[in-house]
Amino acid sequence: MKTIQLTGVGNALVDLEVQVSDAEFASFGLTKSTMALTSPERQREMIESLAGKTIHRSSGGSAANSIIAFAQFGGKGAYNSLLGADQLGSFYAEEFSELGINLHARHIAGESTGTCLVMITPDTERTLNTTLAVNTAFTRKDLDEQQIRTSEWIYIEGYKLTEEGGADAVENAAFLAKKHGTHVAVSCSDKFIIDVFGDRLRALLKHADLVFCNESEATTLSGESNGNAAFEALGSIYRNVAVTMGEQGSSVQWNGEQVQIPAYAVTPVDATGAGDMFAGAFFYGVLNRYRAEHAGRLASYAASLVVAQLGARLKSSHLEVRDAVLSTAETII
Repeated sequence: MKTIQLTGVGNALVDLEVQVSDAEFASFGLTKSTMALTSPERQREMIESLAGKTIHRSSGGSAANSIIAFAQFGGKGAYNSLLGADQLGSFYAEEFSELGINLHARHIAGESTGTCLVMITPDTERTLNTTLAVNTAFTRKDLDEQQIRTSEWIYIEGYKLTEEGGADAVENAAFLAKKHGTHVAVSCSDKFIIDVFGDRLRALLKHADLVFCNESEATTLSGESNGNAAFEALGSIYRNVAVTMGEQGSSVQWNGEQVQIPAYAVTPVDATGAGDMFAGAFFYGVLNRYRAEHAGRLASYAASLVVAQLGARLKSSHLEVRDAVLSTAETII
């Protein structure tokens, strides 16, 4: 029996947002408005140097952000990841419990929970410093087959392909999903995943029932020169495809139907998490039997609200956002 609508398989990161002065930021030697990977030791040093400042914590990670959004719109979600046996690991698990999301994540003794340190400078620019930490140890033994068996869909983030153990794990997750009649969705996650780990990604996509890409990822994956051509090319290979193209809106192919979804005009503040929100909202729509057009409009609207604010977690009421788009839409019988 399928009791879960959507299970994510991805990294678990605690987002740590902190406002810093230009002088404090300069002391770290980072490039503003970028994302850098660092070691757990260096991340710990940076966090400790900010002691005394107010740091806002929230659970995250790419696929996790989508599952959180899906659950807050009213969906039945679950997540499969790995945590350290530390304070941040406990925080992550507790927040997922409060959100009503079924979390399967071992707490590994002696390992640190992954973090994303988000430094906000006076010009409102956000610079991300990330350590995957314990996430790099994720293997197929960390999968919860029962969780996969009882899910209608699993959603795999491409970032899991950067480690050999993670790549093997998500390949196995896709195998288990097919074994139990569970659909598989895959996010390309980032252009560098295709550039560096393209063979792994393409092997995983052979199992995919739905593929998420932004325009850059779609053109790189397909070899086409623009988003529209890439969408058509990918739509000829994969049954269901969603390609987001920023201000140009998005293109969706779902159950044989292709629809163009307009973008909602906003003043951009921070694009962090917009793609994750799009995926979570789109899943809510289609898994609750709304037409692809309506699911896409909800996804586009919710993503635009994320772009117009700081942070990946939607600050508006998810239910109000959902009902603003879907209250007059009919479900498919």
